[in-house]
Amino acid sequence: MHAPGVVLNLLAWGAIFILARRIYRKQDVKPIIWKLAVVLFVGLFSFSINLPYMDQQIKLAILPLGVWILYGIYSRKNEGISWDQYRKYAWLGFLANFIFLAVSLINPLIHSAIFPANEISTYLSDLNKAKVIKTHPSAGSKVLDRDSLLDQLDSFKEEAVYSEKWYYDAFEFAGELSKAEERFPYQLAGITAKWGSGIEPMLFIEQDGKGILVSTGQKQVYFRAEKSLLKKVE
Repeated sequence: MHAPGVVLNLLAWGAIFILARRIYRKQDVKPIIWKLAVVLFVGLFSFSINLPYMDQQIKLAILPLGVWILYGIYSRKNEGISWDQYRKYAWLGFLANFIFLAVSLINPLIHSAIFPANEISTYLSDLNKAKVIKTHPSAGSKVLDRDSLLDQLDSFKEEAVYSEKWYYDAFEFAGELSKAEERFPYQLAGITAKWGSGIEPMLFIEQDGKGILVSTGQKQVYFRAEKSLLKKVE
């Protein structure tokens, strides 16, 4: 998980702890702590639906399954254990689903503000071990021009990704698949994204050396430079 997500989840658990503590302090008859924790955890169980939101799935709790389970258990007991002692903790567990839902809604907004998807520096943080690997026979004998990459790092421009068009263009000119040239025959290896982003990108350099295709597993982003990032092997 990326750094903003960890912080937000810790804040969410902190809010749940504070609410549980307030309930506990107001009770005349105090519940057993470990049972309180179990009730709170079971209260989290719910019937949920998944909804798409900003390249992820978020869970919306609909039915409080955990509360129903706990009520069924405690309502049958005659050991001096009162459902009233634990009821609020069970419902707090269900409420926690909505606290985490709020985290899920806020998290991508914070992440995109700190780690902009349209800036190549998000995916290129450490270039000390950067190198070019040929991934297709159509790749020429070239290596990474590290100086060119560093000089242009702030001037890369994001452009649209035309995956299908690129595929059919290569097919059309080659006539058959075995003769088709790969548009991105080089992989830029040995790089890391910004610390805390949680992104593990794969970067591919275009045949002309001026384009970089970033693949994160969830999306693809395409950047162009003015000068080639590759140079001939000396």
